[in-house]
Amino acid sequence: MGNNAIKAHLENSQKTGIFQLTGKGLPEVTVIHTHTHTPFNWFVVIVLDGLNVYEIGKLKKLETLLLNGNHLTQLPSTVGQLKALRILSLSGNKFREFPAGLGSLRHLDVLDLSKNHIQAVPAEVAALQAIEINLNQNQISVVSAEVSTCQRLKVLRLEENCLELTSIPVSILTTSQVSLLSVECNLFEVKIMRDLEGYEKVSRETDACFFDIQPAAK
Repeated sequence: MGNNAIKAHLENSQKTGIFQLTGKGLPEVTVIHTHTHTPFNWFVVIVLDGLNVYEIGKLKKLETLLLNGNHLTQLPSTVGQLKALRILSLSGNKFREFPAGLGSLRHLDVLDLSKNHIQAVPAEVAALQAIEINLNQNQISVVSAEVSTCQRLKVLRLEENCLELTSIPVSILTTSQVSLLSVECNLFEVKIMRDLEGYEKVSRETDACFFDIQPAAK
């Protein structure tokens, strides 16, 4: 990525308040520059292929980070230091495991991990503060019951995975805060869920939270 491309990303971020590097074929997250003089008073991240400078934790005011459509398999542990982060989008990468260390992001509203290769939703997810978690189009066959204890989770998207009906913890339907559970295109027909206790609660889209994390139109 040349200097002209970097400049274009910076100028766009000053207008939109969002920094994104999607579809750049990045194998890892590396930071070479920060920029603080924007109308939104936040930092921007520049990511380049082949560099190895893990300074991302210094971006204390970063609120939106979009890294869709790359080749990422993990995040540096310093991502957990982005205390102001509200939206983290990692769609279309190569994650095989749910990223660790995100529980410290106390202001995280949206986590998008769709279109990866994740096979399980682990118990550690209970520590997340996210309102919406998007795990559509993965390879998930196991969902920990601990996900039902997420205090702020309202929307859980699990479409196009490898779930059996028995893979979905009953507690998500009965005791969790989830008001929209999206499980279409798994290994069972959604209509058979209608007789399950709590199904009506998690199928009410009127109470669900929806967030637009797509890049702003050019």
